[in-house]
Amino acid sequence: MADTALPRPPPTPARDHRAGPAGLGQPPAHPFRQGHPTSCCSAAEVVSVLFFHAMSTEPEPPDSDRFVLSIGHAAPLLCAAWAEAGGTSEPDLLNLRTIHCAPEGHPTPRLSSVSVATGSLAGLGAAWGTAYAGEYWARASYRVFCLLGDGEASEGSVREALAFASHYSWDNLVAVFHVDCLGQSGVAPPKHSADICRLRREACGWNTQVGSAGQDVEALCHAFCQATQVKSKPAAVVAKTFRGRRIPDVEDEENWHGKPVQRANEVIRLQSQIRTNRNLIPKHPVEGTPPVSVTDIKMTCLPGYKGGDKIATQKAYSLALAELGHANERVIVLHGDPKNSIFSEIFKKEHSERLIECFTAEQMACATRGRTVAFVRTSAAFLSRAFDQIRKGAISQTSVSLSGSHGVSVGEDGPSQMALEDLDMFRSIPNCTVFYPSDAVLTEHAVYLAANPKGMCFVWTSWPETAVIYTPQENFEMGRATVICHSVNDKVTVIGAGVTLPEALVAADALSQQGISICVIDLFTIKPLDAAIIISSAKAIGGRVFTVEDHYREGGIGEAVCAAISGEPGIHVHQLAVSKVPKKSRKPSELLDMFGISARHILAAVKATLMN
Repeated sequence: MADTALPRPPPTPARDHRAGPAGLGQPPAHPFRQGHPTSCCSAAEVVSVLFFHAMSTEPEPPDSDRFVLSIGHAAPLLCAAWAEAGGTSEPDLLNLRTIHCAPEGHPTPRLSSVSVATGSLAGLGAAWGTAYAGEYWARASYRVFCLLGDGEASEGSVREALAFASHYSWDNLVAVFHVDCLGQSGVAPPKHSADICRLRREACGWNTQVGSAGQDVEALCHAFCQATQVKSKPAAVVAKTFRGRRIPDVEDEENWHGKPVQRANEVIRLQSQIRTNRNLIPKHPVEGTPPVSVTDIKMTCLPGYKGGDKIATQKAYSLALAELGHANERVIVLHGDPKNSIFSEIFKKEHSERLIECFTAEQMACATRGRTVAFVRTSAAFLSRAFDQIRKGAISQTSVSLSGSHGVSVGEDGPSQMALEDLDMFRSIPNCTVFYPSDAVLTEHAVYLAANPKGMCFVWTSWPETAVIYTPQENFEMGRATVICHSVNDKVTVIGAGVTLPEALVAADALSQQGISICVIDLFTIKPLDAAIIISSAKAIGGRVFTVEDHYREGGIGEAVCAAISGEPGIHVHQLAVSKVPKKSRKPSELLDMFGISARHILAAVKATLMN
């Protein structure tokens, strides 16, 4: 196997070129700041061929090829490659993994050359989202290259992405598997068998090339050339590599993941001897397309509902989404399999080319570079398995709106379909807005507000039909609650949202007939929470507050309210919530009553408190 390296662009006086193929730079002043040098050496030739031969890496034009480093711990390699390609300023690798260095231990979009955060592996999902956006919305000619390790190929989301890209025949996506045999703490399947890796990719319907030995530059160039020739198929390049390549006593040895290399000067000397006699010509840049902006989406007409109409908020959500699709052609919906039970077929009927069927794969990554307004729609219980994609989306500064439905009010379907943890999950995501609309009018407003997020949004919708209580002319804002009923004689404040708000109103009517007046508040937005209106209402009636929710006590509305009033003396919060795992399949109304969140239980709790 010949050791070769690509010719570099003309050096500038400020740059030191004594490093290897991807510009690993000078040894750190402190060994523990090195990051993961063995993985960087393993993929150095692969990244060099990608950046200086296979990819168009002009830093600005929209049509420049994209690169996703799924093995995010090799971040020093990525930083060095981008600096060498001229996409970023030279990073101070001497201070890598410290507060003084812009590049972090794993890639994040804080660097302009990085589109998505990686590091927990499974970056192929983000890569296919970028590929989809380029093919169908940007109408751009860029390709997306994603570098993965062989160990992460066992990830479920990677397998979903492999099947998904093949189903949609995306030929602008290239996955690169560098088969270096080693994981973090041992040997990873399929060890060093590039042929097994190839057969697995081919079985998924990918055009797959084996780049011979992954450190053979000419063989890699040939493999990338062949991989991009076949149309109507995604491409994969399999490259057999060696962890810690050219590091004495470290190459292809276990237990070196993330550890410093002590003889760094010797390694650099060996790397500096690598040369090539072949003049490889970089790929010409492709023609650029103008950037597209999708912002400031507004409601074009008032909701078409009247008081007393009964409609499930999950259906109202889908109707509003279809209307939004007419107002803006950049709106797309990524949907899981149950579109016929949560009404996403409404959007599909009117905008079939913009509904991406994800089947039972929870994927999300299309809201890239501001070219689409992406909505993710499925049963809320299914989003729990996508939590890693969601948290990485937050780190990647992704603007995407998600929606889910079904608490205990889903009824006969049973506990596996009841999302009673989702509010907790989305409240924990930084810069994530959480909407919980109680009727169809409020749901339609939530959809339009969620179409303009700075960050993520989650809209929780409900299964049962509920009565419309708001007029179409009313105005709603993110983070503003609504006082539904109140008087100077109020004894307690009851806070509800979704299906529990109608229960609170029924309880209020029943209590009023018994001479007891209560204030009822509809939260609408759980994050950010309207703390001011809760505190002022509570103080006006002696500090007695009840929260009622179709959710577990942990992490839901009650805890959000408790956190908001924690600095206020004299306010006491009583939480009515689902207290245990549901074990019965019954009608929604029966389950609300069984778990103590129906009107009957609200009435009894209020009276018990007032008697004490």
